[in-house]
Amino acid sequence: MAELDTSGGGKKGGKVRSKKASTRVDLTAMVDLAFLLITFFIMTTTLSKPKAMDVTMPRKDENQKDQLPVAASRSMTILLGSNNKVEWFIGEPGKSAPETINYGKDGLRKTLIEKGKEIQASTGKYMVVLIKPSDKSNYKNLVDALDEMAITKIESFAIVDILPAEIELLKRDGNY
Repeated sequence: MAELDTSGGGKKGGKVRSKKASTRVDLTAMVDLAFLLITFFIMTTTLSKPKAMDVTMPRKDENQKDQLPVAASRSMTILLGSNNKVEWFIGEPGKSAPETINYGKDGLRKTLIEKGKEIQASTGKYMVVLIKPSDKSNYKNLVDALDEMAITKIESFAIVDILPAEIELLKRDGNY
C-alpha cells in the first residue's frame, strides 16, 4: 500500500517551500506471499519424492567362480505364483512338500519369523531366502515379498530365476 506524505510544506523564515511527496511502499503483503510460496514448494517437493527400496543386484558374469555354497538346511525358497499365492519350502525342490500361504502378517511374515528362529537355533547361522517369481506372478507380489524381507530383517535374500521343477510344483498345487 503506497502512502503519500503531504506534510512538510510550511513557512519558514518567510519562504514558501514546495511540498515534498515521499512514497513509502508497504512490502508486508509481498513478503507474506513469498513465504507462502516457498513453504508450498518445499512441501510439494518433499511429498513428491519417490519412495523406493534399494536392491543391489550383481553383475551378469558368466565366469562367476566366487559363489559360496549355502547349506540346503538353512535355505528357504519362496515361489511367487498366480492369484497372490506364495509357496515355500526349506531345502531343495521336490525333497520337501511346499506349503501354500498368502502375503501379510499371518502368512509370509509369520513363516519367515518362525523358520528364521528355527534355523538360527538349529544351525547357529542366519537363514538365506531365495525369492523366485514365476511368469504368472505380478510385480506387486515381488514388492510385497521384498517388503516382508525388510520388515522381518532377513539378513540374506536373493531374487533368483525359477527352475522348471519349481514351476511343476506350482502347477501341481494350482498356483501357476
